[in-house]
Parts: sequence; C-alpha cells; structure tokens
Amino acid sequence: MGATQEQIYDGLDADLSWSEQQLPERERTKHVHRLHPYLGKYIPQLVEELFRRHVPARGRVLDPFAGSGTTLVQALESGLHSVGVDIAAFNCLLMRVKTHEHNLFVLEHELRDALARFERGEGAAQDESAYVREWFAPQARGDLLRFRSLARDYEHADVLRVVLARAARSARLTTHFDLDFPKVAQAGPYWCHKHKRECKPVEKADHFLRRYTLDTLTRLKAFARLRTGRKADVLHGDAAAIALPGAFDAVVTSPPYPGLIDYHEQHRCAYELLGLDDRRDLELGAAENGVSRASIGAYADGIVSVLARCAESLPRRAPVVVVVHDRRDLYPGILEAAGLRLEERYRRHVNRRTGRRAGEFFEVVLVARVT
Repeated sequence: MGATQEQIYDGLDADLSWSEQQLPERERTKHVHRLHPYLGKYIPQLVEELFRRHVPARGRVLDPFAGSGTTLVQALESGLHSVGVDIAAFNCLLMRVKTHEHNLFVLEHELRDALARFERGEGAAQDESAYVREWFAPQARGDLLRFRSLARDYEHADVLRVVLARAARSARLTTHFDLDFPKVAQAGPYWCHKHKRECKPVEKADHFLRRYTLDTLTRLKAFARLRTGRKADVLHGDAAAIALPGAFDAVVTSPPYPGLIDYHEQHRCAYELLGLDDRRDLELGAAENGVSRASIGAYADGIVSVLARCAESLPRRAPVVVVVHDRRDLYPGILEAAGLRLEERYRRHVNRRTGRRAGEFFEVVLVARVT
C-alpha cells in the first residue's frame, strides 16, 4: 500500500488525510450525502479509499453502525453489495431514501406536486405536540404540519418526510450558533455570536420546505447517474442481536465515540414530527451516559458484542475496518475480545469545518482480521 511502518503507526497516512483545498466541503457532501445534516459521519472519499484497499471487487460489505449511510451509498457507487444496520429509526429512514432506486419520473412529479399543493395552502395543520408548540413559531409549525399531512398522499412519502425533518431542523426556535443541540427554545431576539449582531429566531418554514424539496430532487437525480446495479439493504435494530442476511467479504464501519453525541437527540425534530420509534436506551456511547468508568466499560462491551456478531458472518482472514477517535486506546482490547487480530493501523487528520467544531482532530483506521 506504499506506507512504511513508521507512517502507519506514528505518522499520518497522506492518502487518508485531505486539506480543505484538496477536498472542499462541496465534494465531501456530494449528491445524497447532504440530504440531511448529520454529525459524526465519515466522508465518502475515506470510504472509497478503504474499499479500494480492503474490499474485493464486486464484494459484499457490512456496516453494523451505518448511521447516515455513507458506507452504503459509496458501496453502490463502487459496485459493491452492502448491508447497513442501525438502532436509530431516523438513520434507517435517511439511509433508505438515499439508497433506494427511485423512479425518477414519478419522484419528480410527486415532489413538485406536493410542493405546488403546499404553496396553494393545502394540507391540514393537525396533531400539535407539546414539543412542536415549544420549538416552532406559529407560522412555522403550521407550515410543517401542513406539509406533513400532504406527504402521506405520495408513493415517495419517505423522501418528503426527510425534507420535512431537514426543514424542521432549520426552522426551530433556536440561535444561529447552536443549531446542533439547542437546550432551550429561543423565543425572542438575541445577540448572535455567529453574526456579531442582534438576530431573531426563524418564524416560518415555507422557504426551507421549498428549498429542500428542490435540493433533494436534484441530489437524488445526481446520485442516480452514479449508482451501479448493486443492492443496499437497511436493517433497523441492534447489530449485536439482529439476524444478518448471509455472508460478507468485509466490515467497514465507524462506531459511535463514547460520551460525544446523542444520535437520537440529534434528530429530535424528526422523531417528534414523524412519530418514529425511539430506541435511545439502546444507543452505545451516548453523550447522556457520560464517560464514567462504568459507562466506558458498558460501551466497550457493547462494541465487542457487535463486532463478534459481525465476525460470525465473515470468512477467516476477512478484514474488519474500523474508523474511530480512540483517544482512550480502547479498541486494541475490543478487537481482541471480539476474536479479531489487529494487523494495521493508520492515523488520519480530519478536515473539520469552521465554527464550533473547528480545530485539530485525528482519527485512526484500524484493520483487523477474523482469526
């Protein structure tokens, strides 16, 4: 692979690290990868390179922590069959919309028809929950609830539901500088640390719904031109317990980092507006659980269970590729406990966007083999 021992274990792998100039954000979020904001995902270019190095051509890859579906989308581009498993219902909805082979003629007709009906004032703003009343201004919640009622009428209802979730995230009563995990609804004007001036919370959602409906259509059509004839399956459940369909040639995944992100809470708007099954009690490494010794131990045990289950569906010597920010050095022990032998370790610099998540950040890519 061209890397020396020193580069693999001590230095950065240049082929897995990109600067903003080398890989601008528009490329990292190409086509369906930006259908909806999602914190903590790895970039498609990294997945492409890992496939090239470790997955046989026309092989079958498994991602037991599939998240927003980057592995599955890139597998479809790369000519690989894939299966993704995730405990979060919204993640599975998003993955299915990204990877489904849509009838583009019907898709465009339905999305434009739904948008036209919405702009004519059709739809019923019913079933307001306490969450919706708290987090959305009157006009915004009326817009969102009307759009939700219209989405049910279409074959591509799930596509419209993802549009709705994306618009709801943008239309919440929150500050511009705290879009990721706002704790309290912002009802009035505030001093904006992002824009250095007084700002007001969003009062309507119609412009977001219009923009995201058309953007989603454009992105799905762009991906349709790139995808191969391979298949991607999405399974909603616990990867340590769910029945995995058949055998695989490799695992490529990025597990959650302990104590960093609450993946269900990240998409609270979607769960509230769409009535999705909330299984946050089964989420591994949730920020809410903290980083106590007991929490880290439970996290490690959970990852071991998942990877051991994956290994049962792999042939001997098959690769298990794990991308993780392992600052506690948990993963050598996790891999060993799962019956895997760690053989290679790459270190990569993560090109982070500006804002609150800016700054230096490094990940490791661990390549283990089934023993």
